[in-house]
Amino acid sequence: MIDFARVQKELVECSKDSEGSGIKVSQKSDDLVQLIGTIPGPIGTPYDGGTFQIDITLPEGYPFEPPKMQFKTKVWHPNISSQSGAICLDILKDQWSPALTLKTALLSVQALLSAPQPDDPQDAVVAQQYLKDYQTFVSTARYWTESFAKTSTRGIEDKVQKLVEMGFPEAQVRNILEAVGGDENLALERLL
Repeated sequence: MIDFARVQKELVECSKDSEGSGIKVSQKSDDLVQLIGTIPGPIGTPYDGGTFQIDITLPEGYPFEPPKMQFKTKVWHPNISSQSGAICLDILKDQWSPALTLKTALLSVQALLSAPQPDDPQDAVVAQQYLKDYQTFVSTARYWTESFAKTSTRGIEDKVQKLVEMGFPEAQVRNILEAVGGDENLALERLL
C-alpha cells in the first residue's frame, strides 16, 4: 500500500527548494499516484537551458518499490529511449532503497543527463553515436533540447492571456501551465 502521508511530505519538501534546485514534483491528477516531475537541464551539457518533464507513477509498494519514471519531454541520450522516454537507471530498478525520495530520484536522473553511460544503453542508436561520433551526438542533443525542452516565453504569455480571458485567475493559470509543461489543453482540463 502506498504511504500517502510520505508522498505528501515529499511534495512539500520538493516545493520548498524548487527555486534553488529547479526540481519540482506536482500532482498530475487528484490522486497521489500519477505525478509530474520537472528537472532543468544541467549547465554545461547539451541539455543546458532545457526544462524536462518526467511522468512519475507510484507503484502500490512505494516507498519499498521504486517509482516508475519516464521522460515526457523528448530527449537525445544513450540511457533514455528516444522513442518512449524509458530511463535506464539502476536506482529506478534494483538499486532502489526506501531511504530515497522522489527528489533524490529526480536528482539522479538529472545527474544521468550530465554523465551518460553509453556502455549500458537504453537507446543503442544514440549510444553508438555518442561513442563513434561525439560531436554529432552533442549537436543532436542540443537540437532536441532546443526543439522539445525549451518553451518560448511569448507562447506561454499567449496561453496565459487566453486562459485568463476565459475567467481563470492569472496566478493559478501560470502555476498550472508550468506544471503541465505549457500544454494548454491539459491546463484547461486541470482548471475546470
